[in-house]
Amino acid sequence: MTRSHRWWIFLAAFLIPLTLSLSGCMSPKAQAFKTSFLPSTPAPVEPAFEEPPRIASDLYSNETPDLVQQALATPPRTAEAGSLIFKAEAHFDAGRKLYQQGDTIGARREFDAAMEVLLSAPENIPDRARLEHQLDHMAETIYRYDLEGLGPGAAQPEVVYDKPPLDDIIQMTFPSDPQLRPKVKEEIAATVSQLPLEENDDVLSYIHYFSTDRGHRTLLGGLRRAGRYKPLIQRILDDEGVPQELIFLAQAESGFLPRAKSYKSCVGMWQFAQFRGREYGLNQTAGSDDRMDPEKATRAAARHLHDLYATFGDWYLALAAYNCGPYCVEHAVQRTGYADFWELKRLNALPRETANYVPLILAMTIMAKNPKDYDLEGMELDEPVRYETVDLEAATHLALIADATDRPVSEIQELNPAVLKLVAPAGYQLRVPTGTAESVRGALDHVPALHRASWRVHRVLPGETLDAIAHRYATPASTISAANHKVLVPETGDLLVIPASYPQPRAVAHASHATAHAASHATPHATARSTGKRKTAHHVATKPPAKAPTYKTASLAAKHHPSAN
Repeated sequence: MTRSHRWWIFLAAFLIPLTLSLSGCMSPKAQAFKTSFLPSTPAPVEPAFEEPPRIASDLYSNETPDLVQQALATPPRTAEAGSLIFKAEAHFDAGRKLYQQGDTIGARREFDAAMEVLLSAPENIPDRARLEHQLDHMAETIYRYDLEGLGPGAAQPEVVYDKPPLDDIIQMTFPSDPQLRPKVKEEIAATVSQLPLEENDDVLSYIHYFSTDRGHRTLLGGLRRAGRYKPLIQRILDDEGVPQELIFLAQAESGFLPRAKSYKSCVGMWQFAQFRGREYGLNQTAGSDDRMDPEKATRAAARHLHDLYATFGDWYLALAAYNCGPYCVEHAVQRTGYADFWELKRLNALPRETANYVPLILAMTIMAKNPKDYDLEGMELDEPVRYETVDLEAATHLALIADATDRPVSEIQELNPAVLKLVAPAGYQLRVPTGTAESVRGALDHVPALHRASWRVHRVLPGETLDAIAHRYATPASTISAANHKVLVPETGDLLVIPASYPQPRAVAHASHATAHAASHATPHATARSTGKRKTAHHVATKPPAKAPTYKTASLAAKHHPSAN
C-alpha cells in the first residue's frame, strides 16, 4: 500500500463520522426553524364564535424560508457603500455638535459635506437603495434643524394633520387585469396567512392599481413607514390574539401616519371616531388625543377587531364593520339574509367605501407577502421608533424637554403625536429619545413645577458668560442671575434655569435660513443652581447673523421633506 493510498483511507475515516455528526446536529435546528413559522395553539374564548388563532409574525413571507435561497437573494452590503455612509455620518455628527454650540455657519458647512458625500456616490454603486434611504433620513433631519433655526425655543405649529394616502382611492374602482389571476391564485395557495385570502375581480383590480407607477409609490411609501411601528403593532396584535395581517388595515386607514385625519374627522393611525375611541379608552382633551398615540390606538384597534370578530364570526365582516360600524353590517345581514361579505357587496347592501375596503386590504396583504413578484423586495424600512417615558407632574413645554434631550422640538413632537399643543399636560406620560430619560428628570428637578410650561434650562459651555447666555435667550442677565441664586459667573457644566416665555404658535414657512427667536421677559423667581455634577444635556438657542447665508442642505432637505411643497 502506497503512502497516497494510506492518506486517502485516513481522510475517509475522518470525514465520514464527521459528516454523520453534523447532519445529526443540524436536523433538530432545521425542524425548529420550520415549526416556528406555524400557527400556535388558539387561546380559548368565552363567546360562541371561535377565537382567532395566533400565528408567527412574519408578514412578508409566503412559505417556510429556505436559508440558502435567502442568503443568495440578499444583496451584499458593499464596503464602498458602508464607507460612504460612515463618512457622511461623521460630518453630520460634527455639524450637529456645532449647531448645539451655536455655530450655525460651521454646522451648515458640515451638513453640506455630509450630503455631498452621499450625493457624489456613483450611480451604479451596489446597494444604491441603502444610500438613498440614508440620504432621505439625513435630509429630513437637517430640514428640522434648518426650519427651527434657533433650536428648540423657536415656535412651532401645535398640530398639523396628515391626509390619509388612500382616502381618495378607496372611493374609486379600477380595471382588473385578467392575466394576474393565475399568478395570484398560485401566490395565495403558497401563502401562510391567518387572515383568509381570496382571488376575485375586486381584489385583482387593486393589485392591478398598486402595480401601476402611482399605486406602487403609494404602497411602497406605506410599507416603508410601517418599519417605524411594525414591532410594536406585531407585539400588540399577538397579545390580543388577532391576525398579524391586520397590520395592513393601518396601511389602508392611514399609511402609518399617526396624525392622519380623514374627511370624516376620524383620527390617528387606526382612524378612530371620537365616540369609538372613548369606548376603547382613547381619551380626548384640549391638550392631547389618545387616538394619535400609536401604542394606545393600536391596542384599542386590536381589541375592537377582536370584539367584531366575536360578533360576526367572520374576518371579512369584521373588517367591514370596522369601516362602517357594526350596526351597518348587522342591518345589511338582516335585510338580505346573507352573512357573507361578497354577497353583501354584490347586492350593494354596504356603503361603496366599505365594499372597496376589504378587497383593498386583501390586495395589499397578498402583495406584501409576495414581495418578489411585485417589486417590493429589498426595500429599506424606516427605523423602528424607540423611546423611554417620563411621567410629567406638571404642564411642561416641549422646548424644555428638547433642551434636556439635546433634540429639536419637532423630534419630541414626533415621538408624542398625541400631544396637541407645545405644552404637554400634567399627568401625561411623555416619550423621550432612548437614553435621555435621566437627563430629562434631572432638568425637571431644577425647574419649579409652576414654571415648567415656560422656563428653559441651559448647560453652560466653556467660556460662556452670563451676558452671552442672556443674549441667546433674549432674557436679562439679572433675571437669570436671580433665578439661579444670584450667580454672576457661571461655571462650565452648570445647569442654569432660564426664566423665559415662548412666542405664540405660527404658520411655519419653509425658509432656507434660520428665523429669529423673540422671547418675552419673565418675573424672576429664585431656584436651585446645579453644580454641574448631573449629566444633563444642553441645547443652545442662538441668534442668527443679520443675513444668514443660504446653503445647499436647506433646499435639498426641503426637497426631500414630505411637506415641503
